[in-house]
Amino acid sequence: MKQICVVGVGYVGLITAAGFADLGNRVIALDISKEKIEGLKNGEMPIYEPGLEELVERNVKSGRLTFTTSYKEGLDEGTEFVFIAVGTPSGVDGEADLQYVEAAASDVARNMSGELVIINKSTVPVGTGDWVAGIVRRNQPEATPFSVVSCPEFLREGSAIFDFMNPHRTVLGSLDRDAADKVAQLHLPLRAPIVITDLRTAEMIKYASNAFLATKISFINEIANICEALGADVTEVATGMGYDERIGHHFLNAGLGYGGSCFPKDVLALAHMAEEKGKHPQLLHAVMDINADRRPMAVERVIQMLGGDVKGKTIGMLGLAFKPNTDDMRDAPSIDIATQLIAAGATVRGYDPVSMEVAAPLLPDVEMYTDPYSMAAGCDALMVNTEWNEFKQLNRRQLRESMKQPVIFDGRNIYDPDEMKELNFIYRGLGRGYNGANTAEK
Repeated sequence: MKQICVVGVGYVGLITAAGFADLGNRVIALDISKEKIEGLKNGEMPIYEPGLEELVERNVKSGRLTFTTSYKEGLDEGTEFVFIAVGTPSGVDGEADLQYVEAAASDVARNMSGELVIINKSTVPVGTGDWVAGIVRRNQPEATPFSVVSCPEFLREGSAIFDFMNPHRTVLGSLDRDAADKVAQLHLPLRAPIVITDLRTAEMIKYASNAFLATKISFINEIANICEALGADVTEVATGMGYDERIGHHFLNAGLGYGGSCFPKDVLALAHMAEEKGKHPQLLHAVMDINADRRPMAVERVIQMLGGDVKGKTIGMLGLAFKPNTDDMRDAPSIDIATQLIAAGATVRGYDPVSMEVAAPLLPDVEMYTDPYSMAAGCDALMVNTEWNEFKQLNRRQLRESMKQPVIFDGRNIYDPDEMKELNFIYRGLGRGYNGANTAEK
């Protein structure tokens, strides 16, 4: 059993802390937010993630997981590893804001009581590992041995616990091979391939991975636009493409584009790093432009379906979070879509199984409902913004009978166009070719 300190109890930090505790280690989760730490001590999760509350509760009861606001307590003489897992939001020009990483590294340096392996878990620009090492050296009261290892996270919101326990790979980067090997030993129980490289390469693997996945999303959305123009069905196109092992099926679902805490800021940060070095990341800019275009496009489609004007119309939004199984509203398409619809004169309602509490202050002019059926009653149109399984199981006949107009814009292609036509909906998905066009032209 190793003793680990995890700095930051946000999304990555809390999953990392609970995960390593569940593997049998003693983990001290540290955060400067007294509110978050007190909440966790009382069993209150600062984020929504399926299975997280049970995982934390189990490891707190076993004594393997504790919470503190004290660096002195988190870095007592038994601690061998410290993970820095604090936020790195986008700065003014798209660069990653490293103020929280700097503060954490400084506090670690001032409070370390013995030799440490300092592990960057946050997504940080290439070169940050060297920068963190310099911060630690400058802030140590007296010289104490330490090493810096980059260990980027690859957690998907909504399935993060599964991803932690079943990683595709673990990437480690360091200039100290012994330190990298020690961190590799921590991950051995996960029985996944371990890639050991230098600091900057490990940091780049994270950015390149997220940028590639974002590119697949924007690519299939571009194909969806072309499918609509040519009369093809993007869902079948994606299925046919995906059987090629070089392409694969993942991230080929046409929709409203990506959002959340990772893809938007990571693609932007990578483009910023490239431009700082005099490079011209045209593909990355195209990926971001295509993604940004999805939101006004969705608004335009709804306006078209309602006869060219939404003034005085009521539109209900099925889903607010940027993806299912999370309450994360960061860069959620629903925010831009609702804002644009309201600016066009519409009344907007919203329902989400999980995220309404988080969404309410971000969408103060959207009326929130506690169930989808009461929200739909009297609506002129519904929009599917998030592909929650709950929405796939809705009684569409009941929805249609309660709506003022039976109009549905399916921004995630969760419904079958032929079935919606049989139910007498005016329905339109994205890139659905003949089916989508025929159904929308009722």
